[in-house]
Amino acid sequence: MMSKKNINRSVLTFVAGVTLATTLASCSGGNDTKPNATASSPAATQTTAAKDPAAETSKLSGNVTVDGSSTVAPISKAVAEDFAKSNPGVKVPVGTSGTGGGFKKFCAGDTDISNASRPIKEKEAENCKKAGVEFIELPVAVDGLTVVVNKENTWAKCLTTAELKTIWSPESEGKITSWNQVRPDFPNEPLALFGAGADSGTFDYFTEAINKKEKVIRKDYQPSEDDNIIVKGVQGGKGAMGFFGVAYFEENAKSLNAVEVDGGKGCVSPSIENINTGKYSPLSRPLFIYVNKKSLARPEVKAFVDFYLAKDEKLVKEVGYVPLPGDALTKVKERLKSQTVGTTFMGAPTGVPIVELMSKDLK
Repeated sequence: MMSKKNINRSVLTFVAGVTLATTLASCSGGNDTKPNATASSPAATQTTAAKDPAAETSKLSGNVTVDGSSTVAPISKAVAEDFAKSNPGVKVPVGTSGTGGGFKKFCAGDTDISNASRPIKEKEAENCKKAGVEFIELPVAVDGLTVVVNKENTWAKCLTTAELKTIWSPESEGKITSWNQVRPDFPNEPLALFGAGADSGTFDYFTEAINKKEKVIRKDYQPSEDDNIIVKGVQGGKGAMGFFGVAYFEENAKSLNAVEVDGGKGCVSPSIENINTGKYSPLSRPLFIYVNKKSLARPEVKAFVDFYLAKDEKLVKEVGYVPLPGDALTKVKERLKSQTVGTTFMGAPTGVPIVELMSKDLK
């Protein structure tokens, strides 16, 4: 996938519970200062916050290779940017070859960390095992897939999941080509469809959530591994539609319209609040990084991953995603500290809280 640039790092604050996929919710966390400190109190005049993993300029050197999901890339790039300020000797290039493409490299032992917008699949885990790659599965955020249309589209303000399936299913290929075929009172405007490519975790999740089977989709659409290309495609035609992570919509909200989705309980917008509370269903999902356990033996990799989780809540908010709630983030940090390998998310049912899944036995 091509690299992503210019991600809007607007600060969002939210508090809620989180569930996997269809019932995801979100965030908590604390301030760096004690809640009872005042300007005149001893707490206000002393350094009480815990030191960051890379609070001072370090003498670490080396490379930390990261690749995978373009959806997770904005988080990893933001972490890498902040990490470089105090670790100038460590280079952290972040590739965007898609979740599937990232796992191919990761399970071959070519990368240290794999960004993923879906859980690892059984075949991918088998490939890792064959290559001797043990991985640590770390959820880092929550996302809401956003269906977008051209700014001139004033009619498709809300679509049911059934209507989305009508638009995107393989049976519609070459047949559903105009908006009035989706709903009779829509105009006779040609459909122009843009979406994620087959190596993308976004593609996998969208097709499973909408078409009820992963990787099943009409072929007469314009796929891309670069969400910015999808943005430009939808901007280019009145009848255009596309889908990608909420962070990319937030960046382009002035030039695109987000479609509300009716999953059976009324029209719901892909707002951070609705993603938090689980109302935005079925297009909410957890986001991950997978870490090669062997790589953690290198101090620069260990320092980077520690820094990632220490800064997770702050930077996830800044790039426009939903942070994990405090209890889930605590579990994530415990998993990293113990270097527990395996997966609890692969094949997991929807609607189960992330923290609950992380308490189950790993595969």
